[in-house]
Amino acid sequence: MSLLVWQSDLNTGIDVIDAQHRRIVEMINHLHSAQMSQHSAELGEVLEELVDYTLSHFAFEEELMEEAGYPFTGAHKRVHQIFTRRVDEYRLRFRAGEDVADELKSLLSRWLFNHIRNDDKAYVETVKHHFNKFVREHEEGGWFSRTVHRLFG
Repeated sequence: MSLLVWQSDLNTGIDVIDAQHRRIVEMINHLHSAQMSQHSAELGEVLEELVDYTLSHFAFEEELMEEAGYPFTGAHKRVHQIFTRRVDEYRLRFRAGEDVADELKSLLSRWLFNHIRNDDKAYVETVKHHFNKFVREHEEGGWFSRTVHRLFG
């Protein structure tokens, strides 16, 4: 049973970002499944993977914004930092034995969809313009290819 379902209005039009966002949704659903199965070890593994992947996504997204010259990159980074601190608090509470799954799923679900629909949509045109030009100039073996491979396999 899935908790979240991808909706077309979440697409940014930047394929690599959309794929990463979809992966985060899958991971939130996996967190939900692990909670329902009541396997604490699996829940912990999913939580760690979700946090690590989200941090990698943030780093990648921020690099794209910086490369594109998006004027509000600093503000967007601060939003990511605040969110990261909140998630880290949940991770610490979980490690201390507290059941945080429901709170965390709620936070992640609301935050992710709101963040994509608002904060991420704001940078899309700037990044897409730069991104399309950049990809044409650096197809194989360039920064983009190496970064995607390094961060996401």
